[in-house]
Amino acid sequence: MNVQLFIPCFVDQMFPETAFNMVKVLEKLGCNVAYNPEQTCCGQPAFNAGYHDECRSVATKFLKDFHTFDYIVAPSGSCTGFVRNYYGKLFDNSAAHNEVKLLKKNLFEFTEFLVDVLHVTDLGATLNGIGTYHDACGALRECGIKQGPRKLLENVKGLELKEMNDCETCCGFGGTFSVKFEPISMGMGEQKVNNAVASGADYLISTDLSCLMHLDGYIRKHGTNIKIMHIADVLASGW
Repeated sequence: MNVQLFIPCFVDQMFPETAFNMVKVLEKLGCNVAYNPEQTCCGQPAFNAGYHDECRSVATKFLKDFHTFDYIVAPSGSCTGFVRNYYGKLFDNSAAHNEVKLLKKNLFEFTEFLVDVLHVTDLGATLNGIGTYHDACGALRECGIKQGPRKLLENVKGLELKEMNDCETCCGFGGTFSVKFEPISMGMGEQKVNNAVASGADYLISTDLSCLMHLDGYIRKHGTNIKIMHIADVLASGW
């Protein structure tokens, strides 16, 4: 099976090890993994800030970079959800209509691809400790991802999965929301971290590094004893 990698901007710049771990998992499952180095942003930050014309320019390049019949896999429910749900509006009544349909058909978030396409829930991973899972808004609300990540985590040897209170509540990041409404954003982050700690977890796990980056800022500032982990890093552990 051929797989094209879509690596979001912040993963590329700040968490490249997660991208490499995603490759590690996909190759273990027999996928032929390819990466187009010409790829850039999907356009979500510009779109969310109201710059739709500028977003359309970036998205047009994205369509060209990912004009493929292969599966496209990304370690982000947020970026995956944006492309799926908003590219159709960006390119409505345009010559790119069929390209958008093809892209939406082939694009999957990482855990979604493992569970729903490859039908795999046990990667043979090992991570000792207690983990709790944060339902990122992009994954849950934009992609409908809920049980898949939990099935994968339940099969990690040595990892006890405990649900935190309000696991579906937003962490407060929301892209530019965290800049424009910093006090509210930090209050939401504090609540999320406190709920994770109250669960007894050693690891706060999610599908989206945007959320985890935001929460890790609070954790580091306050010296909280919990570690963030993207689910790809968890699934690549111990083998």
